[in-house]
Amino acid sequence: MDFDEVADELYAVPPEEFVALRTQRQDEAKAAGDKALAKEIGALPKASAAAWACNLLVRGQRAEIEGLVELGDLLREAQEGLAGDQLRALDVQRRQLLTALTRQARALAHAAGHPVSTSVATQVEETLRAAMSDPDAGRALLTGRLTSPMSYSGLGTTVARPDLRLVHPPRPQRTERPAARPAKTAAPRKPAGESAADRRAREQEERRRAAEEKRQRELAAAQEAADRAEAAARDADEVLAEHRRATDELAAQEQELRARVEELADELAEAERQAGDAAAALRREERRRAAAERDAGEAAEARDRALARFRELEGG
Repeated sequence: MDFDEVADELYAVPPEEFVALRTQRQDEAKAAGDKALAKEIGALPKASAAAWACNLLVRGQRAEIEGLVELGDLLREAQEGLAGDQLRALDVQRRQLLTALTRQARALAHAAGHPVSTSVATQVEETLRAAMSDPDAGRALLTGRLTSPMSYSGLGTTVARPDLRLVHPPRPQRTERPAARPAKTAAPRKPAGESAADRRAREQEERRRAAEEKRQRELAAAQEAADRAEAAARDADEVLAEHRRATDELAAQEQELRARVEELADELAEAERQAGDAAAALRREERRRAAAERDAGEAAEARDRALARFRELEGG
């Protein structure tokens, strides 16, 4: 039994299954004679609802989460080199990516049978924002083993370390290898007879060209992250549209059934009223029948007496 495998398994199951599975794995470690591992497993804390949703998102959309963390790195590096309008464009892309991934986390949690509330979704978004703003927070999120949400205090600032609660983080894993840095070109040799003014102009032009190349690389990387964010947003919108259709269908079905229940209730009430009327009519008819039976009995007795008297007189 490997601790990392057990930890990954525990933080992937639904929250209500965590404690029972942790106890089971702890008992298995004890049975195998590994008391140290059993103690480590027993110390694993249960994840909050927001942390569980974030862990679920990392497992389901790891490439998008890595893109989120990389975009945060680019934004921090680009703050000094980009113009205001370019920074604003990147900030819009950042917000779009955060919104799309938060919707995706809610969709994944709903599909797993554990819809999250608005307040939990806000904690998920704050955790994603923290992962963009602080490298340690990004690495913590990528472990998929958060036990509580993380907080954000502004782009480029650090996240309070007490909020970085993760359990025995494994070595960072990436789905893609980082792009190789472009090889540095050797500085051109100083031309013979170059004046100091020409040299300064040449060096200034080289610095400007290098800064422009760096800016173009950063913009290309940011555009790639934005494209991934747009794709994630489209996927999340499709999932949301499907859930909306299902919700509308269920709402219509519920309304139809409620109308049918009301209709049946009215029919039942009418049937009960008619049954009451029939019972009252039955009781009245039973009384009349009893009276008619008495009258018929008395009439039969009178007839028998009259016939007997007639025969008596006729024989005499």
